[in-house]
Amino acid sequence: MGRDGRSAEVSKAAGVVGFFTFLSRILGLVRDMVIARFFGSGTAADAFFVAFRIPNLLRRLFAEGSLTIAFIPVFTEYLSVKGKKEAMELASVVATLLSVVLVFLVAAGILLSPWIVRLQAFGFGGTGYKYELTVLLTRMMFPYILLVSLVALFMGVLNSLRHFAAPAAAPILLNVAIIAGAYLFSPMMDEPVLGLALGVIIGGMLQVSLQIPWLQRCGFSFRARWRPSHPAVRRIVTLMLPAIYGSAVYQVNQFIGTLLASMLKEGSISWLYYADRLIQFPLGVFAIAISTAALPSLATDAAEKDMDHFRSTFSHALRLTFFITLPSMAGLMVLGHELIAVFFQRGAFGVEATIMTAKALICYAVGLWAFSGIRVMVSAFYALQDTRTPVRVATLALLINITLSLLLMKPFGHSGLALSLSLASGVQFLLLLYFLKDKLGTAYLRNLTASLAKASAASLIMGTMLLSLSSVNIGSGLQASSLFAVLRIMLLVAAGVIVFLLAAYVMRSPELSSVGGIFSSMMSKISGAKRSHP
Repeated sequence: MGRDGRSAEVSKAAGVVGFFTFLSRILGLVRDMVIARFFGSGTAADAFFVAFRIPNLLRRLFAEGSLTIAFIPVFTEYLSVKGKKEAMELASVVATLLSVVLVFLVAAGILLSPWIVRLQAFGFGGTGYKYELTVLLTRMMFPYILLVSLVALFMGVLNSLRHFAAPAAAPILLNVAIIAGAYLFSPMMDEPVLGLALGVIIGGMLQVSLQIPWLQRCGFSFRARWRPSHPAVRRIVTLMLPAIYGSAVYQVNQFIGTLLASMLKEGSISWLYYADRLIQFPLGVFAIAISTAALPSLATDAAEKDMDHFRSTFSHALRLTFFITLPSMAGLMVLGHELIAVFFQRGAFGVEATIMTAKALICYAVGLWAFSGIRVMVSAFYALQDTRTPVRVATLALLINITLSLLLMKPFGHSGLALSLSLASGVQFLLLLYFLKDKLGTAYLRNLTASLAKASAASLIMGTMLLSLSSVNIGSGLQASSLFAVLRIMLLVAAGVIVFLLAAYVMRSPELSSVGGIFSSMMSKISGAKRSHP
């Protein structure tokens, strides 16, 4: 496949992943609203969130993080070099070994749940109703790690074969199942919150079930193959170990940020949380989608030792990421206050909370380019089966973040913590870019620099226009209307998109056609005109 074809393939796949990720994020917001409606912030909700956090932590460490990015390059190499039959045999071997290991892990987790809860939620104590409820919920939900790990493996297989729809849609089923658990199962139980836990397990089963028809059509065999000495298994484990460490570094980063925020003014943790929720929309829908779509293509290029194609695919993915991220940064900085007011400002979330959250959002938005770019950079390193360099850089970035947080939290409060993460991420991205030059050279940077300059200029034009429009006030009665606020923000966002695209068109940004491919894939999913078939 030529360079243009490979780039178009990445854009189309990013559109598919982005569409389902967007749906998942929306349903995730609905899920949180449903849980808040039924359980508020009382004992049952606290117990559920703590219990669900434990398998989720393992999911991030072992499944969606390390397993997928370690498996795809090796599986893709087998596809390219040894053929589909041996690649599918490898997938069956890994699935068998993974299932056996996870059954023992789940059994140990259920058995050790009382001690795990004491460690995770020390403030709950070791006795009492809240502690016992959390232990029960943890035991109910621990099998989710087995289910979601299999989903992660199946996602690696399907993505390597360029099937992105089913894996990307899987998280939607989890959110739907939890919502159904609240409405259907909770009223039937003596302890209603157990309905949410049941929803989690059913959601995991649905996620696995969704992948099965696609895998069967691709030739995957569900027969057990016990070959722990398979040479590819050893390579996958070798790649996974530093990846697990890298995921652990990220979790430590999150933990330290929460710990430091707990020492600041009351509300700091919540302000950072709500600001991060808004940052996660462009990050999840576009940046993660592009990196997910790019990894199999990059892995194929690396396996075929076609470094010209590799540079082209990587450059395209990074330029496309920045082309979407930079206007998102400008939009969040200018419209952040209004977005927060529309989404969150009601009830106990007052004007002060909106102002404080907006300050954190601006500081997070400063680093959105780096958060997004790092995703693509790390995909490139893993495609080259280099997992150690990203981990070393991430460790250094963690130390920088801790140092900056301690320096900035006193003068700037919670905003200083958000700014520290943005600055540390910027350093992390630049270091990854520096180390990648030893593998790819620097020729591709010319196109990247030119694209970055055009996207920055178009974003500046858009931001200036939005700043002017957002300062226009209309009658106070109309201004206070919730419906008007929603319509106003929708019109401002639409105007910003139009102005940015027009400016990019005038500057002849080549990424416009790729963005068209992404949104074409999204719209095809919305309209149902196209459906992906395995």
